[in-house]
Amino acid sequence: MTRSTEGGRRATAPAQGHAAPPPSHRTEVPGRGVGAAGRGTARPGSRAYASGRPADPSGRRAAPPRRHAGPHPAPARPPAYRGWGLDGPLVPAPEKPDRPSAPRAVRPGLAPVVDRVATRDSVVFLTFDDGAEKDPEFVRMVRELRLPVSMFLTDSVVGPGYGHLARLREVGVTVQNHTLDHTALRGLPYAGQRAEICGQQDKLKQRFGVRPTLFRPPYGVYDTTTLRAAADCGIAAVVLWRASMGADGFRPAAATASASVAGAGTATVGDRLRPGDIVHAHVRGRGPGRLDGATLTRVTVGLLRRIQEQGLTVGRLEDYL
Repeated sequence: MTRSTEGGRRATAPAQGHAAPPPSHRTEVPGRGVGAAGRGTARPGSRAYASGRPADPSGRRAAPPRRHAGPHPAPARPPAYRGWGLDGPLVPAPEKPDRPSAPRAVRPGLAPVVDRVATRDSVVFLTFDDGAEKDPEFVRMVRELRLPVSMFLTDSVVGPGYGHLARLREVGVTVQNHTLDHTALRGLPYAGQRAEICGQQDKLKQRFGVRPTLFRPPYGVYDTTTLRAAADCGIAAVVLWRASMGADGFRPAAATASASVAGAGTATVGDRLRPGDIVHAHVRGRGPGRLDGATLTRVTVGLLRRIQEQGLTVGRLEDYL
């Protein structure tokens, strides 16, 4: 560098071989390599610069990294009714049931006997005695099909099954009276019949907080004393049946007990159900035709198919009595 005569300073030309870079030249960013012609250098402030990715020499924006595709969605489950072998869902019973005002008693002070309900609704009623609650497949079927069911319980037969009944009650199954010990009542003195019926009323009230309004006599046999004892225990109706289903299949029948208080008899009436018919399932116990285990669900599904084929559906008995 030289000093001017005016005492100021002026820049001198650099030494030969050390030419100053032109103003337009881009300096290399420390720590980032470049190619022979400077390709791949990211400009400060660019997205590539911030992310550390080399710039695309063509000037196009780099594609984002591919994400791994998630698992394929599970196939839709078939409707519950198909899983049980039905061609279609059960049609719901009418919200406002067409029902008689009240069952008529045979005489004042006697509980009325019913084997069917006088209704114009296209419904029939499924009733089960002790044992159905012990079959887990039956519990699942009632839940998945939303099947209205009435259970008539005997204390000595149900035993530990009371615990399983809680699951059925959660899906709407109703609990009714079938005596303490499943004793044939016909011919017993009033005190003995009253003890069987009222005793089970008290048991069910203690376990579930509800006193039943319906009663089914064991084996379907009863007499006038049975009807009087039932009425005195708070029973609104003694329930028999018009058709039954057992291990050997579905058997339509006409119960004659409602016309005579001497006992329950049945007569075959063909293979069709009528609106208002009460169906009885023989679940456990001795004798031919009794249901147990998987047979219960198999026969019930067969009955449901027949109900649908005849243009009927299943109603809740307590909504009509």
